[in-house]
Amino acid sequence: MSETPTVAVTDDERVKEMSAFRKALIRPELGGICGTIIVFTLFLLFAHDSGMFNSQGIMNWSVVSAQFMIIAVGACLLMIAGEFDLSVGSMIGFAGMMIAIFSVTLGWPVWMAILVTFALCIAIGALNGYIVVRTGLPSFIVTLALLFILRGFTIYLPQTIERKTIIGGVADAAQGDWLAALFGGKVLTGLFSWLGEAGLIETFERGTRAGQPVVDGIPMLIVWALGLVVFGHVLLTRTRFGNWIYASGGDAQAARYVGVPVNRVKILMFMFTAFCATVFATCQVMEFGSAGADRGLLKEFEAIIAVVIGGALLTGGYGSVIGAALGALIFGVVQQGLFFAGVESSLFRVFLGIILLFAVVLNTYIRRMITGER
Repeated sequence: MSETPTVAVTDDERVKEMSAFRKALIRPELGGICGTIIVFTLFLLFAHDSGMFNSQGIMNWSVVSAQFMIIAVGACLLMIAGEFDLSVGSMIGFAGMMIAIFSVTLGWPVWMAILVTFALCIAIGALNGYIVVRTGLPSFIVTLALLFILRGFTIYLPQTIERKTIIGGVADAAQGDWLAALFGGKVLTGLFSWLGEAGLIETFERGTRAGQPVVDGIPMLIVWALGLVVFGHVLLTRTRFGNWIYASGGDAQAARYVGVPVNRVKILMFMFTAFCATVFATCQVMEFGSAGADRGLLKEFEAIIAVVIGGALLTGGYGSVIGAALGALIFGVVQQGLFFAGVESSLFRVFLGIILLFAVVLNTYIRRMITGER
């Protein structure tokens, strides 16, 4: 019997093994992780005695971060799919005003006002996506037009109906409403009462609330933010649809050739972005008990900045929901941290500009590493 010849296996010199450092460097979350570490380190050094890291301080910047986080999740998935939505801020103001008009002015049950508003805003998101995919126009232009249209209606409708641009009374109308509690209530109140009694968190020392915890629960705004982050991360990394999102933003034509329904993916991402904006608006209306025509100003840009800080490429096809969430966390910590550190609050905008420029430069460098461009 002849022996089978042994073939020596050698490394193919054409295949280059990527180092562990390089693999870590091209992770989209890297910028968000580094930024989070730097920001927390700075404020631990310069604002640790200001109350920023006691229970009330943590809750303050957690709530602000959650606001950014909700809209950043939608913006992140849409940007990975290769599109932008500049109407997010106006959508927030419009959705809040619709809830107030339906519930206070027209007298509808709050649960019905919320559901109809969600349906209306998601339909507008679908319209955004449909116009983009059918006309081939840049989403920047299409959604910029919707930004002005929605903001105009947000100002016109309450002025015409109520002769004012702020409609209150939502809190009274929402009393006992089953759906309003999912956006304006708090969870784990019993746990925080126990923590206060055990002396583990701060309690009020005097007044009618003496002995009660300063932080008496976790607002539903934070619950929604965490839920959307988990949902977006699982969708993007554990499902076939997540692969479609990456493919649609990376190379739409090549994705079509292999059977990816690119147009449907993009439209659904516009709808999801509108959904996230409406969640934000509903939580805001339930928190303040009113709707204002100026709500949501500049939120579209803040969402995009959070996503870019989180490692998403402006060209699409690359990004991470976890990174976007970290970008939103950086926003919330810095915005509140400047106040605790006694720094002029207007410098927050300066910080946004600097960190955006830095993130774009870093992301461009990472893209060139991935693609091999020079």
